[in-house]
Amino acid sequence: MKRYCLALDLKDDPALIASYDDYHKAVWPEILESIHTAGIEALDIYRTGNRLFMMMEVNDHFNFEAKGKADAENPKVQEWETLMWQYQQALPFAKPGEKWVLMDQIFKL
Repeated sequence: MKRYCLALDLKDDPALIASYDDYHKAVWPEILESIHTAGIEALDIYRTGNRLFMMMEVNDHFNFEAKGKADAENPKVQEWETLMWQYQQALPFAKPGEKWVLMDQIFKL
């Protein structure tokens, strides 16, 4: 099992943030299926203010490139991503087109 941590910001608007939180109380089943199919065993998202932190635990079959390709070919995932982008904004240092930014682990106990 391997762990990846990623960050992303939401637009700093309390109503949008509340709506985003509500969507994540009942994530569409097709999205959950795409997560599991990719080899993601556990996925948690935390929020403080408008900053999001995602922690994924993945199996040996998980691959970011394969997940990206599968997502691009899945109309329901694209619908979800388009909807979520109404609430999200890239981190100031994100590369063009990059949403979730992979974080570097700097300490472990």
